[in-house]
Amino acid sequence: MMFADRHDAGIRLAERLAGHITDENAVVLGLPRGGVPVAFEVAKALGAPLDVIVVRKLGVPFQPELGFGAVGEGGVRVINTDVVRMADVTQEEISSVESREQAEVLRRVRRFRGDRASVDLADRTVIVVDDGIATGSTARAACQVARARGASRVILAVPVGTPDTIAGLREDADEVICLETPTALWAIGTWYNDFTQASDEQVVELLRRAMPPATKGAAAGRGRVVKPDPTEPPDEVMVDAGPVRLTGQLVIPEGAAGVVVFVHGSGSSRHSPRNRYVASVLNRAGLGTLLIDLLTTEEEYDRRNVFDIELLAGRLAQVTNRLSDQPQLAGLPIGYFGASTGAAAALWASAEQGSQAAAIVSRGGRADLAGPRLPAVRAATLLIVGDRDELVLELNQTAQERLACENRLEIIPDATHLFEEPGALETVADLARDWFADHFSRTRVG
Repeated sequence: MMFADRHDAGIRLAERLAGHITDENAVVLGLPRGGVPVAFEVAKALGAPLDVIVVRKLGVPFQPELGFGAVGEGGVRVINTDVVRMADVTQEEISSVESREQAEVLRRVRRFRGDRASVDLADRTVIVVDDGIATGSTARAACQVARARGASRVILAVPVGTPDTIAGLREDADEVICLETPTALWAIGTWYNDFTQASDEQVVELLRRAMPPATKGAAAGRGRVVKPDPTEPPDEVMVDAGPVRLTGQLVIPEGAAGVVVFVHGSGSSRHSPRNRYVASVLNRAGLGTLLIDLLTTEEEYDRRNVFDIELLAGRLAQVTNRLSDQPQLAGLPIGYFGASTGAAAALWASAEQGSQAAAIVSRGGRADLAGPRLPAVRAATLLIVGDRDELVLELNQTAQERLACENRLEIIPDATHLFEEPGALETVADLARDWFADHFSRTRVG
């Protein structure tokens, strides 16, 4: 049985679990990143809360893909002594790798959950879900972490895994449910037609969608930015953009020098932890920010909309017009911060006649997708790319040659597409802050 993608695997796994789980107090934990889309479907079908359980593989120093153990939340560690002996890993090397990965566990917990507390596991049935099991070290650590956090029963549920590995995991889980158990697994991805790597933003978004709906007292008026009831969080706004109403988060510091609209890329949303971090840096520098989704939830299900740059650019232009209509924002310079396909939409919108954008910053953006509109871009443009993001770097270099506006290409050393490396995102935020502050001051003086 092949799975179309992780969501398909989750639906099939949920069907197996539906008649098997009778505990109404059960909770589903997904292993990020790949296990969360599978767990999302399981939690939805069972009507159970969804959370992440973060563990990290401990890789042999000279061959990181070979794991000699794993660590997880709460200081839980699993060491495979056979691998340690075979690879001749020293105690110093074990300690070094473990220290680094434990710090990464804490960092990822903060990234995925944000300020939310973890779901209480005490005296509950916990269903640990991943997209497949190869060696089993990560799943074993996840089960032990769940047990250490008070779970009364631990069930491990996966779409595919080898019989020997599954049998070994029964020592750590009360029950293991696996749809397919081939004797030769080779690689988990071979059992999926689409095994595209899940992003941090997708994990955060799925966790958000799985949360109980929040009641927002937001009244909406036609053609305006409307703040909700003052007793509710003040940053949620609704913006009318043609036939649809878009949701965003608006922050305007006192005496703001300008407003930056964040244009999210494919698979991301206004809840993107990376963009929220950059926005917080801009806010501290006295710049307003609007993190907004240019597509409705229904529209996002059609992936063609995510790559419809003209549609996104049109929505962005409408949002910009709504902002400039607000009395408290009148006269403030406006900028765009775009990531991935969002950067192409920002450039496209800036190339339109009458565009109000004064500056643009692209983070790992697909500037090339703005195509023939690039020579008409008026806003001063900063392109930021990691030097290890080779394909996107090449595309940005080619796109830069077509820009006639003031522009600069900043290449971040040792950074990949998502800028996950230590200090990389901080550098992006600092560059964006300085670029917007400089060009907004020029615009206001002008």
